[in-house]
Amino acid sequence: MKKENKKLAQQQRARERQKRERIRKVNVFLKYFIPCAAVAALIFAIVFDTVQRSKEEAAQAEAESTESESSDDTEFSTDSTLTVQDGDTVNIDYVGTVDGVEFDGGSTDGNGADLVIGSGTYIDDFEEQLIGSHPGDQVSVEVTFPDNYSSEELSGKDAVFEVTVNGIYQ
Repeated sequence: MKKENKKLAQQQRARERQKRERIRKVNVFLKYFIPCAAVAALIFAIVFDTVQRSKEEAAQAEAESTESESSDDTEFSTDSTLTVQDGDTVNIDYVGTVDGVEFDGGSTDGNGADLVIGSGTYIDDFEEQLIGSHPGDQVSVEVTFPDNYSSEELSGKDAVFEVTVNGIYQ
């Protein structure tokens, strides 16, 4: 029986050594892990704060630039003493007809459209016929669509646009 007791005692000591070794390894791991985790958390907090500040600064800069764009010297005026001139930006509403019938895409539907006079954005001779008009005026603009116009239904046809000059940007 002594032999069995010796063997059991050896096994017991081996288990205790293994237990102590596991505890030692856990302690070593925690000794290095806790400071590393604290440093990583600190770095994350700094980076997160920096990103948040950058976003806030970008939003503030955008708000300021939008403010400065809207507060530049350009004002919309409906003063009827003003006269539309080449280079002016005007806001207009229009309804276009061919042979007295409205056509698709020929109206602003009362939503207004900004147009720089002389830019060539609209069909030939459209913009020029607005020169000399005033905010509040209604102008009949007569044009002819070019033969190579994108809409076959309108190609080469005469059209009349009833245009209302809403105002001039100054």
